[in-house]
Amino acid sequence: MTQWVYKHGSAAQGDWDVSLGTVDSEPVEGWAYTGLKVADAAAGQVLHLDAADEERLVIPLSGAFDVTSANGEYHLRGRRDVFSGPTDVVYVGVGSPVDITSAEGGRVAVATAPATTKYPDQLVKAEDNEIVLRGNGPTSRQARNFGMMNNIQAERFLVCEVITPSGSWSSYPVHKHDVENEHETALEEIYYFDMKAIDGATAAAEPMAYQGASSADDRPLDIMTEVRPGDTVLIPYGWHGPSIAVPGYDLYYLNVMGGAGERDWRVTIREDQVWVNEALKDVPRDPRLPM
Repeated sequence: MTQWVYKHGSAAQGDWDVSLGTVDSEPVEGWAYTGLKVADAAAGQVLHLDAADEERLVIPLSGAFDVTSANGEYHLRGRRDVFSGPTDVVYVGVGSPVDITSAEGGRVAVATAPATTKYPDQLVKAEDNEIVLRGNGPTSRQARNFGMMNNIQAERFLVCEVITPSGSWSSYPVHKHDVENEHETALEEIYYFDMKAIDGATAAAEPMAYQGASSADDRPLDIMTEVRPGDTVLIPYGWHGPSIAVPGYDLYYLNVMGGAGERDWRVTIREDQVWVNEALKDVPRDPRLPM
């Protein structure tokens, strides 16, 4: 399991708290198509990425950031934290160095994927984020689809973030996307987590959630792990989920998906759980959404 689960700080490299799957990070056996970097930037600090055959999407997690590429300069207005709403993001195409800085400091993520097609830089403003509500009752969650197939041009990756309110389950019923056919696209996926204690939590509260994944064929996969802020889970294949927001803590995760085939998101729901969606179809969606 340790090949796929990285506790906060265990995948650090240089200025980055998380550096997984990128051109300059230590390789992970069996991982090929997606990457993630996350860093806390001090006020005025410059986070630099060399030019590479890698497409990148810069995502402020907290604070505002300025991004400079070979093709332009972009101001990302950011947000107080990931639970405060969507943010500006910017796609930077292959072959460009990237400098990221924040006047007041903050936390930033960079989603990556190996690529060769040169797409232009693309700024997606917070107000243009596609907000999607999914599920009903205890499976209610909210997705922000700023980096999906209908939102940006890219060669390989698909990027979104999901908010699941305290006590709810997302990535449930569990699903998979690990074969390339008319029903699925083959996509490995990164989950990067944060949580927030709900109002009334004690000062000693330690945010937590749970993430699962399991085998869908003869490839072994067995994950059910407690996750805390800053943890990362890689899911190379198999059934994704559930992602469980335990009572007392709202759950956030950033998803980076990509594969060798079509840039699309088609999934198969596990057959013995299809009934769940049908049973909940008339249950009201959680009134806490959208956040």
